Amino acid sequence: MTDSTYGFSIQVSGSFGDVVSRVTAELAKQGFGVLTEIDVKATLKKKLGVDKRPYVILGACNPTLANQALDTEPDIGLLLPCNVVVREDNGDVTVAFMDPAAVLGIVQRPELAELGKQVRDRLERVRDALSPV
Repeated sequence: MTDSTYGFSIQVSGSFGDVVSRVTAELAKQGFGVLTEIDVKATLKKKLGVDKRPYVILGACNPTLANQALDTEPDIGLLLPCNVVVREDNGDVTVAFMDPAAVLGIVQRPELAELGKQVRDRLERVRDALSPV
């Protein structure tokens, strides 16, 4: 597991497609739906003719928590949804999560900081439910 100032990640065992499915299922257990799924590998191949390793960005949203954030700060949609990256690295699969506490912290509103912590706690539960390498 690794952390940065803007996210945290884990290397997971399993095939790329299997890991994407497991991440999506674990997100659902924590109340998140996947609003968007961006296949970066396919997009870069189509637009630039570049071959990349499998790389998907999942735009995850917990409607209840997103609604609370929007009620607090109408423009918070600029910072939503929570991005989760699933990428293949030399045969391993990494799942990386944006840190909503860090992202919502830039707004500098205490109520959003608390909400960011709640969302991070849920995303950490998703990470912890995945089988590490």
